[in-house]
Amino acid sequence: MNRRVVVTGGSCVSALGQDWQEILANLKNKKNCTVRMEQYEKYSQMNTKLAAPVNFTAPDYPRQKIRGMGRVALMATYSADCAIKCAGLKEEILNSGNCGVSYGSSMGNVDALLGFFSMLTSDKCEGISATTYIRSMPQTCAVNIGVFFGLTGRMITTNTACTSGSMSIGYAYEAIKYGQQDIMIAGGADELSVTSPAVFDVLFATSTKNDTPHLTPRAFDKSRDGLVVGEGAGTLILEEYEHAMARGAKIYAEIAGFGTNTDGIHITQPNRDTMQIALELAIKDAKISPSEIDYVNAHGTATDRGDIAESFATFNALKRSVPVSTLKNYIGHTLGACGAIEAWLSILMMREGWFAPNINLENIDPECANLDYIQGEGREINAKYIMSNNFAFGGINTSLIFKRSEN
Repeated sequence: MNRRVVVTGGSCVSALGQDWQEILANLKNKKNCTVRMEQYEKYSQMNTKLAAPVNFTAPDYPRQKIRGMGRVALMATYSADCAIKCAGLKEEILNSGNCGVSYGSSMGNVDALLGFFSMLTSDKCEGISATTYIRSMPQTCAVNIGVFFGLTGRMITTNTACTSGSMSIGYAYEAIKYGQQDIMIAGGADELSVTSPAVFDVLFATSTKNDTPHLTPRAFDKSRDGLVVGEGAGTLILEEYEHAMARGAKIYAEIAGFGTNTDGIHITQPNRDTMQIALELAIKDAKISPSEIDYVNAHGTATDRGDIAESFATFNALKRSVPVSTLKNYIGHTLGACGAIEAWLSILMMREGWFAPNINLENIDPECANLDYIQGEGREINAKYIMSNNFAFGGINTSLIFKRSEN
């Protein structure tokens, strides 16, 4: 059984905004959301002082429904709520058993983890409550979304670092394609904690342009100096095509292909050959030619090895200089959220017929592959197929292909 899978709704919580018209305006104005975080100044051994935070306040949800949520789960649940409304899903569909959730994050709520830490350092349990583990556990987004909306279908939780969002979409797509579910709520989220930039800082992978935050990150640029950590959440509503048509749903795009694999070589260093294979697996799944991909939304971390490996994997898989841009230059690296946020915004750009440029890209690194890195005011492209790629620690590679819908 190979059923068609379409996107009937979506949303994101991002530093660029939450409403598409606001996000589009900010993209066209080339808004860089990187700021200097004054609260990071006290960490003397941490080189970067930069991040891309989101201005997010949770809605006034009933307390009993959110008491087990930290910031990451709140952003995920709110994004899912908006996506469900966008798709026009009624409660009877959500509770039918034919609707599941596939959602991921790098980790849970860091503040909750401090409760366990205090127990180990003080020999007291006063920092632990009935919800501490629920807020801190890696699957906190998926399970809280499931309970909040009363979902009784499949639950998939992806905690694969920077591919959490894209992996959740891919696995949800497969669940519908092979007849296990009719609808899946899929996405990823991560909250900003100083521990996140610290992880990359000790690997010398963060940007230290602390006095000029508006000039970083700058993926694929010769003078790039590392990534900037962001935060947010992104959600797609995936639905079996006939089911969507029967209820008169708006179709934003069709998922044409998904590919994923692992490098099997190194935890943190990318491998261009296996990255290329992941892209080729998505193309094979979509049953199209590489020449049919009109645009690629790149992972684009602004790290030397990451940019170079990804650019060659893309060029070698698509066999030409395809138009490419990354949204991380705008909103930073949103970790577990990036795959979902970038997929949703890429879909909306495809529908708009305009793709955002790589801001801060002034001098293309000659060590990167010969791709068509979009610059200037962006690019009008009448795209039929677009690709969104993400790569994570552990050598986890993902590639999603979306087809334009005329609906």
